[in-house]
Amino acid sequence: MIPADLSRAVVRAVRRAVEAGELDGPAPGRVVVERTRPGGAGEYASPVALRMGRGAEGALVLAEALAQEPGIATVDVTGPGFLNFTLDPLSAAELVRDVAGRAGRYGCLSVSPQPPAGTRREVVHAAVARIRESQGFPQADGEAQVAPVARRDGDVFARYGAAAAVWAMVVVPGRETPVFGDGLLLQTEENEVFRVRYAHARARALTRNARDLGFRAEPGDVDAPALLRALADQPLALEAAAHHRAPERLARHLVAVADALLDFQHQVLPLGDEKPSAAHRARLALAEAAGAVLAGGLALLGIDAPDSL
Repeated sequence: MIPADLSRAVVRAVRRAVEAGELDGPAPGRVVVERTRPGGAGEYASPVALRMGRGAEGALVLAEALAQEPGIATVDVTGPGFLNFTLDPLSAAELVRDVAGRAGRYGCLSVSPQPPAGTRREVVHAAVARIRESQGFPQADGEAQVAPVARRDGDVFARYGAAAAVWAMVVVPGRETPVFGDGLLLQTEENEVFRVRYAHARARALTRNARDLGFRAEPGDVDAPALLRALADQPLALEAAAHHRAPERLARHLVAVADALLDFQHQVLPLGDEKPSAAHRARLALAEAAGAVLAGGLALLGIDAPDSL
């Protein structure tokens, strides 16, 4: 089970409890499950029982039902009624196949970013619309207020380029004024948008290099907990970004995926006289899945993902 499946399992449990009269309806159509905050219990948490007005009593009803779900290791109730979950260990092969087979929920859709509009409001609202559409959310009436680019920053598209300008606009909450600076021009690790686009380019380079060495990707077991966790959390980041109309949530998560991929990339290709093995094919498959997630996520934000930088 990945976190997105957990969210759907919670929805099913709530609906069953409502139908049985154990919880008062109506049952929500979606439940946002998020990473447990530092110091909390388990890996993931949901306040759904609290939001339905049943607190700890309702959470205990749901915990009992969800403890029987395959893929959930433990369910705990903490505080006034938070559900806390720990999932069974991820299978890298299943996750890679899931990214390929259900690309939409990972944001790996064929979305071509359009040339950026002239105002931050248009850039942010366009990103929100793409993210919500990708996750099946309705395009509700009304749009959140978006702080404009400060006049002192001038023509940010001309100065920093489209990718960096759009990133600066979407990486902070819409109500906050975006920050621009010369760091956006640098091709260094300190520049987040460069790091994310570079990580995608590295994934593409790994595929090309593997082809030159005579092997291709094949899903299998991989010991890469940080990258597996980041990829598994991608649907949660998209769901939260769509629900809250907050593209910064997706942008921040793409940084986590990129960092995990850049740390992992050195394990993918054979070294020296080493022959390609099943382990190398499995690592390549995981790297390619991460690259697809990065490309799709950037496109949803309105940023291109070149194959080389």
